[in-house]
Amino acid sequence: MYWGRPVPGWGDPEARLLVVGLAPAAHGANRTGRLFTGDSSGDFLFAALHRAGLASQPRATGRDDGLRLTGIFISAACRCAPPGNRPTPEELTACRTYLLRELAILDRVEGIVVLGQIALNAMVEAWRFQGRRCPRPPFGHARLHLIAHGLPWLVTSYHPSRQNTQTGRLTPAMFDEVWRLVQHCLSAGRESPTDGSSS
Repeated sequence: MYWGRPVPGWGDPEARLLVVGLAPAAHGANRTGRLFTGDSSGDFLFAALHRAGLASQPRATGRDDGLRLTGIFISAACRCAPPGNRPTPEELTACRTYLLRELAILDRVEGIVVLGQIALNAMVEAWRFQGRRCPRPPFGHARLHLIAHGLPWLVTSYHPSRQNTQTGRLTPAMFDEVWRLVQHCLSAGRESPTDGSSS
């Protein structure tokens, strides 16, 4: 049986880190009802989070698999599986409410990791919808961006899609670099987690 409806975000309600992906996979989260669960993108993500000590196990197979996240909440730009894995602008606008609600609830978030350009755009649009004046930072892998005073710092990363991981555009070592940068920023605190790669 498939979940087959909008997939909510999930994770640690006291999270200091928000991870924003693209959309539920047709036979992943659209089936399991939990983002990044039951597909190859999730396998790649949770293996990296487990290596970084942020997830209790390296694989996510279902909502009752025992996986726990430490200090992380996982969200997405789009909440239903889009045709061709490419959400339309209308779908992204319709799903913005979910992201805005999570931003309001997760009041301890210090940083955000966006997985891919679409997630970056969705995050910037959500801030602008809130009335925040923020520039759209250039996308690059494992890049730290300090957007505006009062906003969480932002780390951009390639999405762990099969297209990226099977072609070598994103390797485990490259993805581990993202989570090392995140841990450095969390250790530095909310104010100024610079490491030379910020924009």
